[in-house]
Amino acid sequence: MRLVLTEPVEKMERPYARRWWALLVLCLSLLIIVMANTALTVAAPDMTQDLGLSSADLQWVIDGYTVPYAALMLLLGAIGDKYSRRGALLLGLTVFGGGAVFGYFADSSTTVIAARAVMGTGAALIMPATLSLLAATFPRAERAKAITLWTATAGLAIAAGPVVAGALLKDHGWASTFLINVPIAAVAFVAALVLVPPSKAGHHDRIDYVGGLLSVVWIGSLIYMLIEGPHFGWGVKAVTAAVVAGAGLVAFVLWELRHPRPVLDVRRFTDRRFAGSNLAVALFFLAVFGAFYYLTQHLQFVLGYDALETGLRMLPLAGAVFVGSALTGYLTPRVGMKWTVTAGMVGGTTALALLTRVDASSSYGDLVAPLIVLGLAIGLALSPCTDAIMGAFPESELGVGGAVNDTSLELGGSLGIAILGSLLATSYSDHLSDATSGSKLPAGTLATAQDSVGAGYAVAQGIGEKAQQLAAQAAQATDPQQAAQLKAQAQQLGTGARQMADAVGSSFSDAVAHTSLVGAVVLGVGTLAVALLLPRKKDVVEEESEEWTEPARELVDTAAN
Repeated sequence: MRLVLTEPVEKMERPYARRWWALLVLCLSLLIIVMANTALTVAAPDMTQDLGLSSADLQWVIDGYTVPYAALMLLLGAIGDKYSRRGALLLGLTVFGGGAVFGYFADSSTTVIAARAVMGTGAALIMPATLSLLAATFPRAERAKAITLWTATAGLAIAAGPVVAGALLKDHGWASTFLINVPIAAVAFVAALVLVPPSKAGHHDRIDYVGGLLSVVWIGSLIYMLIEGPHFGWGVKAVTAAVVAGAGLVAFVLWELRHPRPVLDVRRFTDRRFAGSNLAVALFFLAVFGAFYYLTQHLQFVLGYDALETGLRMLPLAGAVFVGSALTGYLTPRVGMKWTVTAGMVGGTTALALLTRVDASSSYGDLVAPLIVLGLAIGLALSPCTDAIMGAFPESELGVGGAVNDTSLELGGSLGIAILGSLLATSYSDHLSDATSGSKLPAGTLATAQDSVGAGYAVAQGIGEKAQQLAAQAAQATDPQQAAQLKAQAQQLGTGARQMADAVGSSFSDAVAHTSLVGAVVLGVGTLAVALLLPRKKDVVEEESEEWTEPARELVDTAAN
């Protein structure tokens, strides 16, 4: 008897009937953990004023979420694989919701940072669980479409966070941006129990806890260094974190190479498709998070939009992500991921290049095209990369696969804010120093204005308020000579306030243009590297064919006998 096989042999099982409803729950869970990061950038000014936060406090309020989030994902993804992926999702939603309640009642910088860290821990459980459950629930033929919707949700959340936070801040305090997460997490929890099927790995091997803990050490130290160094100087803390991160990474790789069942088989990075996809995700979010960081500031401070208006003006990016996701769903099966990912990265580079044209006279209209191009690029590039990363892992390691994808995302985002954010601050400070050279501002006042664009406008506002006070005193003065002197001083300060505000706006606009140029160069070089790494569609098909050839031969032999 001769058996001819023309297609890969796969385990034939009926797909889960309510899988699209389950995807809705997974996307809802993803939505709140991404929004928790972007919403806080809008609530930060109110929080700073209410709690009297220093710049260091505010930085750690924002990044206190990122450190546990990035550091714990790999280990928690492996634990979810072994015991229960749905259980990891439910526990993550509980921890995340608890941290949000804690944040609502927080009344100091310490308690807010602690609340954010708790939420970050919950997010580290949720994020890999959403991807692993998606991959376990959907058959291979539908998985790319499901991942496309998952990616589009992440793009929506990036823009929706400021909109939701801005709407809440219209009538409520900053604490409401924490509390809004609680009912959403509760709905997701109940819906997950009803709609998401239980899932875990088929094997019962012991978890590589040593490898997992080493991953926590090196990733956590690296993220800490990226936060501490650029913002607070390369002192003992930052240098120590850098040394620990380097040593931890070396120890992690050596341990994983020797372990019979590592938490992450680092040999996978020798696969061009896997390595290229991870590099693309990291580079893309370096650009996206960095651009989002300074564009929201430009909209709020330079163009004068409030929190809600800023969020609404970021929505073209979210809409373009959905269009790009639809395009990649159509194009990738036809031309291969190499072309769609490369096209997406070229689009991202183009968006940053367009932002180099920003100057003091730029309006919101000048930002619309870069936002749309960046959104299209995200939609084009990220879904195929995530699908490739998840496809590199067997069913027993889907949680680890999700964690690898999400860790690349978080590392890229942290690098973007650290590198581009630091460059932005330096460029703004240098431009402001040049713009105010020769002015009679006190050195301390100028140093304060150079700290940030918000501080610069606060200095200009303070000078303007002083001018108003002197003008009021001049109006009440009975001595004509004194009144004239006060009026002259008021006019001089008023002119100085306007000049300072103009200098701050133009300096920040120039800094945005300069930072965007560097970001475009980095992403452009990265695009070439990814294009060289990713295999052609023909090569991918041949590799996948080889993967099922051996099982097919076994089936042929069995049939022949």
